[in-house]
Amino acid sequence: MDIKILGPGCANCHRLEERTHEAIAELGLDADVENVTDVAEIASYGIMKTPGLVVDDKVVVSGRVPTTREIAQLLAGG
Repeated sequence: MDIKILGPGCANCHRLEERTHEAIAELGLDADVENVTDVAEIASYGIMKTPGLVVDDKVVVSGRVPTTREIAQLLAGG
């Protein structure tokens, strides 16, 4: 699983990354997490507000920090 955290490195971006790692650990997933801070690359995903969460090249959340439980549900496919 390929996961990207889109954002400039703000507090919300860090919170999203922490929660994502927590969800991965809870589910026991094998996933690579990458921080994307390049504005052009972030824009290529079509999001207008950060932070953004991308799973396997699909934007699943943008403009907010979901709960760890919500991230786990997204990663589990439901």
